[in-house]
Amino acid sequence: MAFDLVVSDVVTPDMEEAIRGPLVAYNNARFGESSKRDLGIYLRSETGEITGGLIGWTARDWLYVQLLFIPDENRGHGLAGRLLSMAENEARARGCVGAYLDTMNPDALQTYLKYGYRIIGKNGPMSGGQFITWLNKVF
Repeated sequence: MAFDLVVSDVVTPDMEEAIRGPLVAYNNARFGESSKRDLGIYLRSETGEITGGLIGWTARDWLYVQLLFIPDENRGHGLAGRLLSMAENEARARGCVGAYLDTMNPDALQTYLKYGYRIIGKNGPMSGGQFITWLNKVF
């Protein structure tokens, strides 16, 4: 069978789904359903605007923290720890055995280490001199 291989800087939702759909089907057939569930914890201003928070998901008995953001004016008050703790508690309630995340921010790295995460891998340096670090925490 012949294929055209094309390098592109365009990825539409349809293009992504053309790859994601069969890959998820393959993985589910091989490893079973992932039971993926989104998880969001939001920091809301007095007007109800979302100004930060945590976004992730649970799947295959693990929590993945994809995004965690605290606005500058709210840093240093333990909010990151509270968000992580809330996400971890929800993950435990969903039957998870641990959590994992990644960061390239040295300050965030120190925060995650403070809250019990351990480094499981590193890559870099990246173009700005920073490294991307993967961490996990077993419950």
